[in-house]
Order: sequence, then structure tokens, then C-alpha cells
Amino acid sequence: MDITTIEALEALYQPEPLPASTVKVSDHVTPHYAALIQASPFVALATVGPEGLDCSPRGDLPGFVRIADPKTLMLPDRRGNNRLDTLRNIVRDPRVALLFLIPGSGTTFRVNGRARLSADPDLLESFAVDGKPPRTVTIITVEEAYFQCARAIVRSGLWKAESQIDPKTLPSPGAMLAAFTAGEVGGEAYDAGWAERAAKTLW
Repeated sequence: MDITTIEALEALYQPEPLPASTVKVSDHVTPHYAALIQASPFVALATVGPEGLDCSPRGDLPGFVRIADPKTLMLPDRRGNNRLDTLRNIVRDPRVALLFLIPGSGTTFRVNGRARLSADPDLLESFAVDGKPPRTVTIITVEEAYFQCARAIVRSGLWKAESQIDPKTLPSPGAMLAAFTAGEVGGEAYDAGWAERAAKTLW
């Protein structure tokens, strides 16, 4: 049976949320929330555009998302594949959502807001690593900020050593690319050279 109304949906999820689920929502980054952002080396960034939705991983040294002030976050755009799915969306629709993960912690942290892109040279230079600045910085105005309870992390066993999967048991990027292109792109040579390529292009 499909759920087609809000009333039907809410009827399935009773009782209503407890205060602990609602009072934590802030329209700015509180000191406690700042500590979560500064500890996080990974954030998933969700955007929306004319072609649909996009959710992209962003990772760097812990605290790579800068807290400019309680209403403003800054996220450097490090080297990637130049598809620009996320950035194209932001140019056309500023709505964004972020999900921060902190290794070893069950607490995740969520931000909803609006974003714009900056290529200001001084700002880019302030984010340089090994003398390499990002090409843009995403500036996010915080509209909602709140932490998420640990149930999803606990259920998944995400940080447990025994939950780690041997990458050799999964299809490799080279194998997947080769399957899409009848071997013209990817393959074993692609996989063998990845570590060296990545080391030269992290920033």
C-alpha cells in the first residue's frame, strides 16, 4: 500500500517526536555544534538542480569546513573529476544539505541552508594546502543545524573493525569502467596507477 498523504504517513509514526528530537534544531552553529564540525573529516553534500538531485562526498583534514561565523560555513572544493554536478546545481539552485560524519563517533551532524560559490583569490589562498588553493569555495548560509542520534551508526557497525570490507572482494573502479566501455577505459592498468595519480592530485 502506497502512502499518498501526510496524514497517512504520520498515522504510522506514533507517538509524535519527543522534545529531544526537536529542541536541538538551531538556525546557527552553536559552540557544541562547532566542535562537531571541527572534528569531522568527511561531509556528504546534497544539492538540487534542473536535472534532479545530487549527493557528493567531500573529505579533507578534520575541520576542513571553516566556520566563518555562526551563520556561515565555508567548504573548499578540492581536486576531483571535474564533472561539476554539485557546483552546477548550486549556481542554479542555492539549496543545500550537509551530513557530517566523525570517525569513531555515533553522532552525525546535519546542516540545511543556501550556498553560493566564490573564486575570490584571497579566500582561495586561505584554503591552500601544500601551496595548492581550491578553485572555488562553497559559502553556506546556515538555516537549520542539528545533530542526529547514533542509531544508524550503531545498526550499521560503521566504525567497527570487524565491519570493514576487504576492497579486493568488490568490483574495482578499473573493472567497472572497462565493463562500461568494452575495455577502452579502465582495466587493470587504471587500478594499478590509481594510488600514484591520487597522491599527485589530492589538493
